[in-house]
Amino acid sequence: MRKRLAPPPKLTISTWADRHRVLSRESSAAPGKWRTDRAPYLREIMDAFSEPLIERIVFMKPGQVGATEVILNVIGFHIDRDPAPILVVQPNVKPMGESFSKDRLAPMIRDSPRLTGKVRDPRARDSGNTILHKVFSGGQVTVVGANSPAGLASRPIRILLLDEVDRYPLSAGTEGDPMSLAIQRTETFWNRKIAAFSTPGDKGVSRIEREWESSDQRRFEVPCPHCARFQILEWPRLKFSRDDHGDVVPESVHYECAGCPRPIEETHKLALVRGGRWVATHPGRRVAGFHINALYSPWSRWPALAQGWIDAQQDREQLKAFINLKLGELWEDRSEKLEPTALAERAEQYGAGIDVPAAVGVLTAAVDVHPDRLELLVVGWGADEESWRIAHHRIMGDTEQADPWQRLEPLLTKAYAHAGGATLRLQAVMVDSGNQTVTVYRFVRPRETRNIFACKGDEGGRGGPPLARARRKNRYGIKLFTIGTMALKDALFSRLRIQQPGARYMHFRTMLPDGGFDGEYFAQFGAERAVIERVRGRPVRRYVQTRDRNEAIDLEVMNLAALHALGAGVREHLAQWVARVQQEGEKRRAEGGAPAVSASSSMAADRLRQIRGRPPGRGGWINRL
Repeated sequence: MRKRLAPPPKLTISTWADRHRVLSRESSAAPGKWRTDRAPYLREIMDAFSEPLIERIVFMKPGQVGATEVILNVIGFHIDRDPAPILVVQPNVKPMGESFSKDRLAPMIRDSPRLTGKVRDPRARDSGNTILHKVFSGGQVTVVGANSPAGLASRPIRILLLDEVDRYPLSAGTEGDPMSLAIQRTETFWNRKIAAFSTPGDKGVSRIEREWESSDQRRFEVPCPHCARFQILEWPRLKFSRDDHGDVVPESVHYECAGCPRPIEETHKLALVRGGRWVATHPGRRVAGFHINALYSPWSRWPALAQGWIDAQQDREQLKAFINLKLGELWEDRSEKLEPTALAERAEQYGAGIDVPAAVGVLTAAVDVHPDRLELLVVGWGADEESWRIAHHRIMGDTEQADPWQRLEPLLTKAYAHAGGATLRLQAVMVDSGNQTVTVYRFVRPRETRNIFACKGDEGGRGGPPLARARRKNRYGIKLFTIGTMALKDALFSRLRIQQPGARYMHFRTMLPDGGFDGEYFAQFGAERAVIERVRGRPVRRYVQTRDRNEAIDLEVMNLAALHALGAGVREHLAQWVARVQQEGEKRRAEGGAPAVSASSSMAADRLRQIRGRPPGRGGWINRL
């Protein structure tokens, strides 16, 4: 009787995970029993949840270091040993919230014997077990999106797990900061735990930066296998040599110890991290903060990291991704203001009688609407989203009247001569509905089957996708596209700084006889710059206009959106599109026939269905291409 009535032994979360957690086959490269000693730096992070004096935990991290497993172990421990209401906040419900629940949480509950009988069977009547809400004796675990104010304010919470906080939107609907809304749900619990996990974003506006700055700032020190000096693994000390092609020589990669001349090889990594320790920079603070980079990760090889660093040097987007996702550090843009004159000096001639260079496989267009004119920009896309400016038109006239729209129509149906012998038509067109909204809707509605879409910009949706389409038609019969302008402007200005042709490089055309691509066009690229402003006491990054006209920027952003509207399959297979168009041109030349209009032919439609895995005849707007 004493044995049965005795309280269970105290367990830390890491000890519980080592005893009871099972990694599922569909979510782990090494399924089976969990072992913390595979990634020993996670032990203290998990055990911080078991410390009574620690209320808040912060983990500023790169990708692929095991942070999601920490979240899952915390959930599993509380289901089994310490039932409580748990809230997991993902950046959005779909796809991230549902993916976390279906691909990670549900398999853990299914495969860990200590949990399977404690979460109610979803097949039972009134089980309370759904994709996003799972009930167990004494508590429940709920998964919500940071963009859902109702989910954040629906119930009291004791364990709050905030995942990827730098990807949260600025506001949950109109309710305010999603982190603040979620934290308010924990106020009634004296033993609450609030944990924020994230790869960092931009310096000055990063949520995880703000949380990290208020923490005790623990960093992981490891002992040198030769001199035993403890040190933090820092990226500048990873040394390597290159071969004649500029690639990393894998055998040369090593870490330079701060205390002795002997190299630390990657074969020492596991022993390093097993002998490591967390050291706080500000030990008196009550918030436990942890920071680590991919050099410690058992899932990141040092030669691969070195090669990734080399590959990122010529591309600002790749460099930012490397610093955020591999080093776990904040991105601080120190680049100089964009110089439009330098862009104009890059202008090229594509060749007499050629509208579209041979490396282009897909055409998109954007229409910027002003009270006195329409501006049209046509862009060609090649492999790895290398792009060429094809045509630029200013159609003057009162845009409330029919005349400028009638002159726009033939430009949207035009067949452009491809250098390979085929001709291309526009695959997708975005028309800005910010001005003359009703007129734009009336123009677009009968043309949506030709992939001519109405769009609007949204500067506030930093945590959302670069492009989203309304599920329902508005009262004018339009399914409006919303463009995340912050994300696409970041991508645009990153691409404008790429200096060498290749992936994501932007080619510009010399001025056309009708005035397209003139000096004013290039000057407009210097019309905006990114600044950090304080809105209601919080830092917000946004683009501000520094000159009257900025249409060139808006047209480029809408063309990026048009490419996204074609779907990820098209973007990932642009090289195949180019090859197919060139084959069509060669076939027509061999037959001695007229150039093939390939972009609106059955060839292009079949190619899209092949890429997206849909058979001919299926419905859906994407299949109308």
